[in-house]
Amino acid sequence: MSQPRETVTVTDVPGEQRYEARLGDTLAGFAQYIRTSELIAFVHTEVDPAFEGRGIGGALVRESLDAARAAGASVLAVCPFYSGWIARHPEYRDLLYTQQSKVSD
Repeated sequence: MSQPRETVTVTDVPGEQRYEARLGDTLAGFAQYIRTSELIAFVHTEVDPAFEGRGIGGALVRESLDAARAAGASVLAVCPFYSGWIARHPEYRDLLYTQQSKVSD
């Protein structure tokens, strides 16, 4: 009989400028960001090797992008893990930041 899959809890920790993924009380991974009022740039994602292959990275990306959507923020996927994940999940591509000229002649 297989063991039930552990629940990943993802929380925003603004003081650390990162989202943290935990299994119980154990920090399993994090996604570092830089935030402005309209933009969140995800710059680095790290998952503890002991927790790789358990959906930690995907949970971090999904939860943080859902929070960005809820806040009405655009996303700049500087981190290769984020950009690759978004490329495989087109339902999140609308969050990507695109520079548009705000100056009109």
